[in-house]
Amino acid sequence: MNVVLPEVDGVISADDIAASARHLLDLQTPSGMIPWWPGGHCDPWNHVETAMALDVAGHHSAARRAYDWLADIQAADGSWHNYYLPDGDRDNTVEEAKYDTNVCAYIATGAVHHVRCAPEDVRLTTARDMWPMVRTALDWVLAQRRDDGLVLWAVTDDDRPWDYALLTGTASIQHSLRSGAALASEIGDARPDWIAAADHMVTAIVERPDAFADKSRWAMDWYYPVLTGALQGQAAADHLARGWPTFVMDGLGVRCVSDEDWITASETAEASMAFAAAGLTDQAQDLLEWTRGHRCDDGGYWTGIAHPQGITFPADERSSYTAAAVILAADAIVGTSPAARLFRHDVPTGRA
Repeated sequence: MNVVLPEVDGVISADDIAASARHLLDLQTPSGMIPWWPGGHCDPWNHVETAMALDVAGHHSAARRAYDWLADIQAADGSWHNYYLPDGDRDNTVEEAKYDTNVCAYIATGAVHHVRCAPEDVRLTTARDMWPMVRTALDWVLAQRRDDGLVLWAVTDDDRPWDYALLTGTASIQHSLRSGAALASEIGDARPDWIAAADHMVTAIVERPDAFADKSRWAMDWYYPVLTGALQGQAAADHLARGWPTFVMDGLGVRCVSDEDWITASETAEASMAFAAAGLTDQAQDLLEWTRGHRCDDGGYWTGIAHPQGITFPADERSSYTAAAVILAADAIVGTSPAARLFRHDVPTGRA
């Protein structure tokens, strides 16, 4: 299947996208796992983001191996641990045993993305193959809800839950629930309970901001409600405009946290996706262009740069999820891949 790579004129070329994808392919281990860097750890959320980037770049077999790895290590109850070490035996791969609900939910977003990128003649088979993993994951996530219907952030490995919910995590979970429902529809099933739960979470995001732990210094709490479609239309545009002076350093990118001049390329690329999601493509392109200062010759990206010193921070770290976020942002802006509209909320999304 011929693949047309996303290209944003004057910002990032198709050759740039191909080089970044090769960088990610080089990181993938024989098991299918994609660590943050060679020999590094892996978390399922960023692993899924990287698999999505591989699909955008046409590397569908590598993306499928990434999802197969997740299926292989998924617990019987549908969950995953927070961090894994590369390619040890099954009993010695867990680095951090905590269960993060948003991390576990994100497989649904990745699964729908993978199905949309699949050739038409295998879409239904692909959807059916991925459905059991998605169904058990989302049912586990919803089992972690508080009395007010919001999902707890995390559960320890001895089943003791945290007692608070997060805004970013909730925004992402509701998007994953909608993705899961779209996947169910693809195979002739229906999960109206997932849609209802997602709608309830959006109501809380819009009307009850005090229901979440205060993480407002983090850029993700600014742009994620828009990126995931919890805020749309003029409300989304106004929300992004209010946060711009706090989180954006013009010409450099997005601060990871509001009180430090530490620019992270992944947050900059994801904020670019949020602006694209709201139809604000000029700002989206500006943000994506500013990630160029993090780009390395092999297509990888420095995770962060501290200003005004201009030094990489964490020192010498080049994370897989950063290159992946750049690829996904380019695709969200120009809409090249069949899955691009998964992250666009200014246009109809259609079926899974």
